[in-house]
Amino acid sequence: MSVAKKEYKRITVKSLVEMKKNGEKISMLTAYDYSMAKIVDAAKVDVILVGDSASNVMAGHETTLPITLDQMIYHASSVIRAIDRALVVVDLPFGSYQSDPKEALRSAIRIMKESGAHAVKLEGGAEIKESVKRILAAGIPVMGHLGLTPQSIYKFGTYTVRAKEDEEAEQLMEDAKLLEKLGCFGLVLEKIPAELTKKVSESLTIPTIGIGGGKHADGQVLVVHDLLGMTHEFNPRFLRRYMNLYEEMGNAISNYVSDVKSQDFPNDDEQY
Repeated sequence: MSVAKKEYKRITVKSLVEMKKNGEKISMLTAYDYSMAKIVDAAKVDVILVGDSASNVMAGHETTLPITLDQMIYHASSVIRAIDRALVVVDLPFGSYQSDPKEALRSAIRIMKESGAHAVKLEGGAEIKESVKRILAAGIPVMGHLGLTPQSIYKFGTYTVRAKEDEEAEQLMEDAKLLEKLGCFGLVLEKIPAELTKKVSESLTIPTIGIGGGKHADGQVLVVHDLLGMTHEFNPRFLRRYMNLYEEMGNAISNYVSDVKSQDFPNDDEQY
């Protein structure tokens, strides 16, 4: 049974574990710049993810792979300057941690020192065990990420639901327990069956954050541009659009263009 909701002035990794224990769901959204992060934080979102999805929504790349560590630090720094309450987690980008635990530690340290972020997120399970251990040993909080791992898209060849077969589902469960044992404070579960999310969430003491993983996760995350309808060609089943900003912004800009062309803008009250 859940208890009365606690008001948090500042969210920490300890807060998230406490929220799971108390049955309070965790809200998480992406942000990549100061202005958007200011709005997201003021709305009391618990966790802001500076995701490598910036590669897609900010830079227009087809995948998350091209974004660099320097670019992630730039986006994270912009977000951190806007934050009063949320915990800020930053993705380690592709190529900055997979093959060399020492490189992983260097990458994580750069993010923490140069951006002021609160934690980092890595994709994968047993194959990145040594990188996770080394980062945690340095006192840097780590969030895991299992299921659909976009940095491995060329390995999978598709963005379809992961872990539908028993073997992959069992491996995901093993990886989830391993990441908890290593000391990760939370775990993103992307695009896996809802019943598997339920099973994983109930087996862990650390919180799970779902994206396309159903209602049984301890929290949910979406890309803020998708939630607001700024993107319009991406329509997965798990996405709920709360606005249609693509249309609204387009209409507003068209009206501006029309007013400039007709000399309606600026009017007498809009000049010095």
